[in-house]
Amino acid sequence: MAVDYAVIVVYLAGMLAMGWWGMRRARSKSEFLVAGRRLGPAMYSGTMAAIVLGGASTIGGVGLGYQYGLSGAWMVFTIGLGLLALSVFFSARIARLKVYTVSEMLDLRYGGGRAGIISGVVMWAYTLMLAVTSTIAYATIFDVLFDMNRTVAIVLGGSIVVAYSTLGGMWSITLTDMVQFVVKTIGVLLLLLPIAVVKAGGFSEMKAQLPTEYFDPLGIGGETIFTYVLIYTFGMLIGQDIWQRVFTARGDRTAKWGGTVAGTYCLAYALAGAVIGTAAKVLYPKLGSPDDAFATIVKDELPVGVRGLVLAAALAAVMSTSSGALIACATVANNDIWSRLRGLGRAPAGNADDHDEVKGNRLFILIMGLAVICTAIAIDNVVEALTVAYNLLVGGLLVPILGGLVWKRGTVHGALASVVVGGLAVIVLMATYGILANEPVYYGLLASLAAYLVVSLATPATDAAVLTAWRERLAGRSSELASEPTPVSQ
Repeated sequence: MAVDYAVIVVYLAGMLAMGWWGMRRARSKSEFLVAGRRLGPAMYSGTMAAIVLGGASTIGGVGLGYQYGLSGAWMVFTIGLGLLALSVFFSARIARLKVYTVSEMLDLRYGGGRAGIISGVVMWAYTLMLAVTSTIAYATIFDVLFDMNRTVAIVLGGSIVVAYSTLGGMWSITLTDMVQFVVKTIGVLLLLLPIAVVKAGGFSEMKAQLPTEYFDPLGIGGETIFTYVLIYTFGMLIGQDIWQRVFTARGDRTAKWGGTVAGTYCLAYALAGAVIGTAAKVLYPKLGSPDDAFATIVKDELPVGVRGLVLAAALAAVMSTSSGALIACATVANNDIWSRLRGLGRAPAGNADDHDEVKGNRLFILIMGLAVICTAIAIDNVVEALTVAYNLLVGGLLVPILGGLVWKRGTVHGALASVVVGGLAVIVLMATYGILANEPVYYGLLASLAAYLVVSLATPATDAAVLTAWRERLAGRSSELASEPTPVSQ
């Protein structure tokens, strides 16, 4: 195990070193929060794939493969579909807005008002819980590596992410995510996948040992697949953590085609996780929990050195999502909540770098990071926490965000009603049916849509000047864009 330990230690030290290097580049708000909006296709694709494929996609994806077979790929598959839809249909318009948060986009589209701060609170809760669930996953990985106490593991893993994120912001996260993308690709796709299949005796032996349902692409159930689409595919369209990566693209084509490559990669990763889990079912048919499949097959079947690299890949998956959610949480807390509550109402459209706000944003990452670590220690049920986060996100924000992008008759009052009604409906229905039930997101989304349509049609249309300014921003013609940094090649 000494070689495996050495691989992990070198990897963790490298993450901290990149955080220090990123600090030297993050000299302005734009550099710190969105990497200066200068990422080229290669870095954009790698970092986008890294953030959406976290611990749930890796450890959880293998666990679903263990439980359901190939149809266990659907959870991660719907994440990939969401990223493809975002990239093809919306990313170019989103990138042209030159904002920092989703709430700033809502302010631009609807002309300000209370919808921005309320949506900021909902988005903050989502990004906080996303960071928390990613941070909890450190306990699983460090338990396999070092037989480490759960609390110590969360503090260790969380502290490393908080450190490099606080130091260099999005530049540090971009650099570490690119390394994590490479490590994940090598560890999971190129090493663990073929080794697992060979150890299980190949596909013919897997088919002989397992029920036919394990090879049915719809075996997990149509209702489950539909729920995954609602939660994960639509969640990819509107999450602050995802939009903040779109804001890093240096242009329309980078956002569109780089994201398309990342989405396609997610589809391959989904299938790989399901196959690994199916192989684990052949090797270990009676594990106590499906989520133990990843750790067990890595621990028992991989040779020294390779085991360390694959565990580093799992760690990379967790860290990439954790750091992305952390900077998103801090950005929303500072720009959409704290600044508004203090009455510092800057123009809502991310107006360039008039003064350096790096210190303030760095402080918020540190504060939110400490909050994430403490919350992760206190929470035991990862699935419930993640479900709450996505239910609130989709039920409360999907309709006003997508409605603002595609329907010009939507109004600020309709958006506000949609957020409030959808969010409250989700909370009440989770209390009634249970957190893991499907009804909260189904009916919450319908309530949100109904409120948006009815209230928008019942209230005066959005001011023509607001819509004109909105269209100018979508077309990339706003004068406020002139101070953005000049793109550089990657």
